[in-house]
Amino acid sequence: MNSGKVLVGGAGGFIGGHLVADLVRKGHQDIRAVDLKPLHEWYQLSPGVENLQLDLRDLAACEQATRGALTVYNLAADMGGMGFIENNRALCMLSVLINTHLLMAARKFEAKRFFFASSACVYAAEKQVSPEVVALKESDAYPAMPEDGYGWEKLFSERMCRHFREDFGLATRVARYHNVYGPDGTYDGGREKAPAAVCRKVIQAKLAGTDEIEIWGDGNQTRSFMYIDDCLNGTKAILASDILEPINLGSNELVTINQLVDLVEEIAGSKLKRTYNLKAPKGVNGRNSDNALIQSYLGWQPSTRLRDGLEKTYRWIYDQMKKRTPKEN
Repeated sequence: MNSGKVLVGGAGGFIGGHLVADLVRKGHQDIRAVDLKPLHEWYQLSPGVENLQLDLRDLAACEQATRGALTVYNLAADMGGMGFIENNRALCMLSVLINTHLLMAARKFEAKRFFFASSACVYAAEKQVSPEVVALKESDAYPAMPEDGYGWEKLFSERMCRHFREDFGLATRVARYHNVYGPDGTYDGGREKAPAAVCRKVIQAKLAGTDEIEIWGDGNQTRSFMYIDDCLNGTKAILASDILEPINLGSNELVTINQLVDLVEEIAGSKLKRTYNLKAPKGVNGRNSDNALIQSYLGWQPSTRLRDGLEKTYRWIYDQMKKRTPKEN
């Protein structure tokens, strides 16, 4: 895993940008980073990397990206937080073209390992109806009733990985990410996830001198959030492993959205009046990661407490927002 060309699809995004930077730090010399966005819109551009703007929904682009690569990381998808995926189901579904064409190209050019970033959105909605949710085991994805649009695309793409492995011998590995967060990512514009959105809202109130924050839903919905460094370590461990079926990669430190706001307020030194938008997208009522399998196979568990990861995320977003003009804030 430490030699040969590495392709990172979705390298202009949050997780992809961090992955490329981590691979560079670890000494990888031959990295091809690909994203749909123009290079100036990438969250991170690492030195010494072959950076390409390509639309990986197209087979020809996937073949250009994959040629010569021994390792393929597919982190590319049209996605965002609940505000995006609940209102853009067709766009989310079209990401199925990315994984399908990357698998075809990886097979054609005889890649040795293929990683697909799936999501906890594959899990059946009926198992996530209560904030006091039982942590989701890998088997809970079936009988299938995933998040409409985005979740169906991820579940279908998982099956494609399985069948390319079984039918064509391509060594595929799949991780189901649970709410990854951290600096150098989206925090506004509609695609941001809950930790970044809450940080932004608290910072906006602080910079504007106001004392209110709007929360989507009633604030009692529960989630677990995994810091980006833990995500990278788990991703690389899964890719290098012999784990054939999709496996959870997440934190099991469960909090309500209200508790998430409490933590960010504590970091900011603020206390805000909360208003609850019950008509806004809020996702399922409860979701948590059962990490028994990954601990059994790899001895992996997240090392970053939510409070610590949020502080790093908050400080980065605060610095970005301070750079803006008062009008933009």
